[in-house]
Amino acid sequence: MPIIEVNLLEGRPPEAKERLIKALTDAAIDAIGAPRESVRVILREMAPAHFALGGVSFAAKAAAAAQPRVEEDWSNEA
Repeated sequence: MPIIEVNLLEGRPPEAKERLIKALTDAAIDAIGAPRESVRVILREMAPAHFALGGVSFAAKAAAAAQPRVEEDWSNEA
C-alpha cells in the first residue's frame, strides 16, 4: 500500500488538489503497479508563515513584494 505525502502552501483551489491527487495516484500505478484502491495520498497544507526559504518565510516575501517600490530620481543630479 503506497502512501504519498505532499506538503504544499495553502491557497490552491479544490480542483487543483483533486488533479494532483489523481496524477500522483496514476503515477504510483504506472511506476510500481500498485492497485488503484491501495494508493493513499495525503496533502498537508501550510500557511505561508509556516514555510521559509533562505531564512525568510513565504508570508514575509509576499508582504515585501506587496510594498510599493520607491525609485529615486537621479535626473536632476548636479
